[in-house]
Amino acid sequence: MTKRTPPFAGFEWLIAWRYLNSKRSDGGVSVMTLISLAGIAIAVFALIATLAVRSGYRAEFVGTILGASAHLSVTADLHTNQDGRPSTAIAEYEDVAERIKAVEGVASAAPIIKAQLLASSELRNSGVQLYGMRFEDFDALPLIANPDSSEGDHFDIAHGVAIGSGVARALAVGVGDEIRLVSPDGVRTAFGTAPRINAYEVVYIFGAGRYDIDRVRVYMTFSEAQYFLDREGSADEIEVFVEDPESVELLAPAVLEAAGPEYVGWSWKDSSGAFLRALETEDNVMFVILSILVLIAASNIVSGLVMLVKNKGRDIGILRTIGLSEGAVLRIFFICGASVGLVGTAIGVAMGCLFAIYIDPIFAFVNYAFGGGVWDPEIRLLPTLPAKLEMEDVLSAVGLSLFLSFGITLFPARRAARMNPIEALRYE
Repeated sequence: MTKRTPPFAGFEWLIAWRYLNSKRSDGGVSVMTLISLAGIAIAVFALIATLAVRSGYRAEFVGTILGASAHLSVTADLHTNQDGRPSTAIAEYEDVAERIKAVEGVASAAPIIKAQLLASSELRNSGVQLYGMRFEDFDALPLIANPDSSEGDHFDIAHGVAIGSGVARALAVGVGDEIRLVSPDGVRTAFGTAPRINAYEVVYIFGAGRYDIDRVRVYMTFSEAQYFLDREGSADEIEVFVEDPESVELLAPAVLEAAGPEYVGWSWKDSSGAFLRALETEDNVMFVILSILVLIAASNIVSGLVMLVKNKGRDIGILRTIGLSEGAVLRIFFICGASVGLVGTAIGVAMGCLFAIYIDPIFAFVNYAFGGGVWDPEIRLLPTLPAKLEMEDVLSAVGLSLFLSFGITLFPARRAARMNPIEALRYE
């Protein structure tokens, strides 16, 4: 009784290697093999690089939101104040903040004053968004109190205002200069409403790294904002910070219940929901498009294997004659195609990971080669092109590439296995 050899035996790997390494004059397709390998590598590299940039962009975008803004903003419903005017001001802001702080999962809750103002210097004017905050709450904003770039000392905010780097450029001012803040909601007189105007020294300039924050925000102390805007005894919002920002929707009902029935909430995902949904849609579309690119690259393996099977018809006939089974022949040619896909995928993964890790010097070189100005932060909202390498993205790219490479290899390998040895040797 003859002993059957196990699948993927050593001689199958040896024959497959000889076929892959054989010269074209010997019936091999080494050039086609290299083309297939390069195609797979480039496709996998493009997929990983794109997914890394996508992950980096989302991480940077979310990081700048969470580092400079509340996770959940609580405001009062529209009501009539003591003067008979419609208002959304929160009169009992200290009590509301304390009730919210008691909710499990809430890290902090702070009252703030917010207003749209006009800022002016000796040379220019610019619209800004004023934030009035207590110092301890201001100091807890990492991208504002401890940004990548800053001028002055944020501890001096009690003696002036802190402004974004974009506001500083728009007004052409620096630390120690004076700006005037103008509020259109001023004092009512017999001749109409007189705007409120006050001058403040710039004591701190921050660069949060996001253009739409640096370009508009101005911070001052909570008490000074109340005085300037004539809102003593009230706050505009309660800024809530939670321990897990990604799960803020689950915590929002408990926070609003603690605040009271006359309050409504608005999370960071609500304010940025359209952008986050657009990112998710773009992720899915880009993955499908790049998957097609990987499929096209994997199709080169089929072309190479079809040529290899055609050129090695006599060898297949001899192997079948000396006793190789259809399964053994199928595995030999499957190894040929799968090896190309595996090596190409490995090279593509290495290239993609290196691109994500060294994206800053690579991007700097590209920017230099094109004379600068490739990246406009006013449009992109970020100062540089971000990239974040995540294991999930790498595994999805590897899985897709290997699935397509292995799957598409079965067709020409099956054709080789079913070749009739008599027909293959008839004219030999």
